[in-house]
Amino acid sequence: MNWVSPFRLAKAGILGMNCRNVDFIGRYNLRRFYPLVDDKLKTKLLAEEYGVATPTLRFVVKTQHEIGHIEDRLMDLNGFAIKPSRGSGGKGILVIIGRKGNQFIKSSGTEVSIEDIRRHLTNTLAGLYSLRGAPDVAIIEDLIEFDDTFKGYSHEGVPDIRIIVFRGYPVMAMLRLATHASDGKANLHQGAVGVGLDIATGQGLKAVQFSNPITLHPDTKMPLGDLKIPDWKNMLLLASRCYEMSNLGYIGTDIVLDKSRGAQLLELNARPGLSIQVANGKGLLPRLRHIEKIRKPHRLADDRVEYAMATFHSQGI
Repeated sequence: MNWVSPFRLAKAGILGMNCRNVDFIGRYNLRRFYPLVDDKLKTKLLAEEYGVATPTLRFVVKTQHEIGHIEDRLMDLNGFAIKPSRGSGGKGILVIIGRKGNQFIKSSGTEVSIEDIRRHLTNTLAGLYSLRGAPDVAIIEDLIEFDDTFKGYSHEGVPDIRIIVFRGYPVMAMLRLATHASDGKANLHQGAVGVGLDIATGQGLKAVQFSNPITLHPDTKMPLGDLKIPDWKNMLLLASRCYEMSNLGYIGTDIVLDKSRGAQLLELNARPGLSIQVANGKGLLPRLRHIEKIRKPHRLADDRVEYAMATFHSQGI
């Protein structure tokens, strides 16, 4: 293991956990607003109220009684995603991309039965995947239609884009690509690939898996340096608008690119992780301190995005 001195980390502008928790989460995220982002169902309903695009909600399972007849409600859905409303870290998300007879096919290609789905829903309601193990509800929503931009780049799952937003300004971003190791989920801790993105252009910068630098996707062998996100400015605008929607000053916005519906908000995170700095090869702290020094913050999301794109490009802060 390679150890890096605190002095070198500070010189590189790396935001550490203690600084993040005290100076940014503790200062800019009022606790009374946490339920709006910790509960995916509340986030989804809030997004609909504010006109922020999000995958269509099909139905919600709240009681064990509903699980006994779940096949009737799934009958007309060829593909769907089941999510715990208060889950974290990608736990408990089951993505079904199709059917084969009586079996359901996961994004990894594995077949599961209706009994497997009932068991998964029971575990979800019992709180197996939720924060602090509290009883939960299950959200069933539309499957994201894979955008051709990422064909060959994400393996067995849909990629997403994490954008850190501070006081309404998008300050750092990365693309998260599913792998076989991550079981088709875009979760870095489970083995997904993180690709740092230039805030100005959406161009890929660096790529990592398990914090180690890579140049090719581990499963598809596609070169990761060629990646560039289309319609990048509109994606930043969607992320920036989540500031007013959530009333939280420091958030992680997780966005997917749907082939026919464009950018869609998956969820918000009031305690976004720090590995985005590894994927970008750059520290967050100088960008956050820069935003803190703005005397008159821009009121409109369009202006905040324009400012961020001009300031936080790959050759800038």
